[in-house]
Amino acid sequence: MLFGLDGVEIGLIIVFFCLFGGILSGFPVAFAIGGAGIISFGIIAALDSAGILVHQAIDTSSQVYRDLVSSGVKPDTVSVFRYPDLPRVAEAVFPQGWETAMDRNLSFIVNRMNERVLAGASIETLLAVLMFVLMGITLERSKIANDLLTTMARVFGPLPGGLAVSIVVVGAFLAASTGIVGATVVTMGLLALPTMLRNNYSPELATGVIAASGTLGQIIPPSIVIVLLGTLAGDLYSTAQEARAQEFGCSDALTYLGEPAVVSVGTLFQAALLPGILLALLYALYAFGYALLNPEKAPAVMMEGGTGEPITRGEGLTWFLGVPTALIVGAVLLGSVNVIGSQNVTVSTFSDAGQTASLRTNVGEDCQAAMIDLHGQTAWDAAVAEQESIDAAGGVSEATKLTEEELAAAQIAKIESAAPIGTGLTVLMVLMGLTLAVGRGVAPSRDPKPLILGAIGVLLIALVDLVAISPTTTAGVTVLLIALPSLLAFYGCKVAAARSASNDLIRVVFPPLVLIIAVLGSILGGITNPTPAAALGAGGAIMLAAYRKLQDQGKSGKIIIWATLAVAVCILVGVNFDLRINAQGGVSAETVIAFGVAYGSYLFALFGLIYGCWVLFKGGVLTPVVRETAKVTSMVFTILIGSQLLNLVVISFGGEHYIQQFLKSFDSELKVFLIVMVVLFILGFVLDFLEIIYIVIPIVGPVIYGGSFDPKWVTIMVAVNLQTSFLTPPFGFALFYLRGVAPKEVTTGHIYRGILPFVLIQVVGLGILWMFPAIVTIVPALMPN
Repeated sequence: MLFGLDGVEIGLIIVFFCLFGGILSGFPVAFAIGGAGIISFGIIAALDSAGILVHQAIDTSSQVYRDLVSSGVKPDTVSVFRYPDLPRVAEAVFPQGWETAMDRNLSFIVNRMNERVLAGASIETLLAVLMFVLMGITLERSKIANDLLTTMARVFGPLPGGLAVSIVVVGAFLAASTGIVGATVVTMGLLALPTMLRNNYSPELATGVIAASGTLGQIIPPSIVIVLLGTLAGDLYSTAQEARAQEFGCSDALTYLGEPAVVSVGTLFQAALLPGILLALLYALYAFGYALLNPEKAPAVMMEGGTGEPITRGEGLTWFLGVPTALIVGAVLLGSVNVIGSQNVTVSTFSDAGQTASLRTNVGEDCQAAMIDLHGQTAWDAAVAEQESIDAAGGVSEATKLTEEELAAAQIAKIESAAPIGTGLTVLMVLMGLTLAVGRGVAPSRDPKPLILGAIGVLLIALVDLVAISPTTTAGVTVLLIALPSLLAFYGCKVAAARSASNDLIRVVFPPLVLIIAVLGSILGGITNPTPAAALGAGGAIMLAAYRKLQDQGKSGKIIIWATLAVAVCILVGVNFDLRINAQGGVSAETVIAFGVAYGSYLFALFGLIYGCWVLFKGGVLTPVVRETAKVTSMVFTILIGSQLLNLVVISFGGEHYIQQFLKSFDSELKVFLIVMVVLFILGFVLDFLEIIYIVIPIVGPVIYGGSFDPKWVTIMVAVNLQTSFLTPPFGFALFYLRGVAPKEVTTGHIYRGILPFVLIQVVGLGILWMFPAIVTIVPALMPN
């Protein structure tokens, strides 16, 4: 053996050095990865043909091996790491020759490109990458960060370390709206770093907090990292659990787990929400604590400027805290006593099918033992008892078509149990109430009469819903009944919105906040999957950027505002009306009118989007946005293709199997995952997150996703770990971005020393998630999928 190393080990070393050399060469990474795969394969093939690379494989024909398998040890678990004393046999790393391996690689790369890049099941999810990149770059070009930094500095500046805390807040806000690390770091470095240095902030703290806050976009949804990692994790988890189930003698993963082996990108967005907020809080707490211990290095700063009427503390507590809390808590309490709730009276024409047992019990002995070990004896006994009661009743009852009498009785029962006030109108009334409260709090000295009229309108809507609207009232009649009160309420809300716009904080935060809620709310609430939500975000970002451009040019942005309202009308009509005008049996006039309103709103919204694109194009914004989006998206997909080639090279000489055998040789699943996390952390010093996701994760994924850990927890732990790859020298991209825009007096040493505490905070955050996995799993458990 060369240097006393196994031939597969030498092959892995060659692949790593070829990859590392390709990255250092300055050649585009997207092409360097594929080139590293071709070059490393050529080197390994030449050494193998010369007889230099020798793989010491276990001699499966030996009597010792046959005795070991006969004792009950499964062949898949036998490896040189677990049983180092087994007889070995020397063989080439390419047992069938490098020509055969090359033929397989060429055929597999075509299949993989088709399955994972061009037309596979994950292509729809990968389209979200394009949309989120477009959304982020558009918002970045709309100069949203400029206004946010200025406004947040006024809010937090008077606190010790307030400028640093404001950077973290803006970083988290931009993470949820743009998610583009480079753009965020560069923007904050250009705008905030000179201001912090002028106010005697420590260069280390200033650079560290800017670089770290810019990377929050990698974990706070919508995150491109989670989209890419999630599409890969879903396939790895499903395949690994199927293999695990069959290893234990079960027919499939559904039988063994008691639930489908599925993890989606939308679920991972839900899981990443609290960890992202946790990291932002840790960053802010560190900045605040640093300022308390070193006040001269992070002083409080009073920022001048700002508009809006001064208000007293009592007025602020009343209108910004008291009234909103009362509205929300009151609605929740009324909902708990069924005063507010669903008024849907639709009933199924079929009876409910009988419930099956919580676990499948008609399994073999090996599978039964494995299921008891996984779920516990209590859960197994409960499933057996459920199955026995089902069998005693004659089996699972089938769904049958209800008679007209049964259907009428079911509908009457549902009408009687319906809440007197509907959930939809309640949400509308609460939003109107919040708007009126904020409008009053922003300008308490202004004439309150319009706001009072708006509040009366809201109360009249509630009264009409309670008295005149029943669960059987059609949507069209409901609209007519609440039309006049709604006009009164909308008048008050219009005045309140105009007053709120005079406040810098609301004017700057509200538009992107609405976009964030629309995108994340639709994903986290289980309404849609990430791709349509990303398209909504991209369209919203274009319209928001166009509105900002029109304002800068001194022109009216009413078309954009009305187009935004048209989108809201489309959604409201679609939710409340049956728009199927081609249904058999004819349609009502109400449906035809609703369809006409929805279609007209859609056309106007489309016109607004096209008009927004035209405004950005004429303003010289759209062209660079589209160009940059194409560059970033092309880079991601080219890396995806190149990494598939590199993976196939590693598989061809047994490298992937060798690494997986090493990891499986440990008896502790926790120890295996810890080793993987440490390796990923170290690789983050020299590799970008994209290379790690597409090169390393497919190799270790079958092991870390093939155990009993929750796949959501595993994926988010990996994502948080990968976030450090932006911060760790010498190849942390956030450090390069910041170095490129930092003033001369800020040295590379300042940046490296400044980032060190935040890398440690990342490790602390990983430790917290390790000790308290519920931080990851609680949101998906509470929200629909």
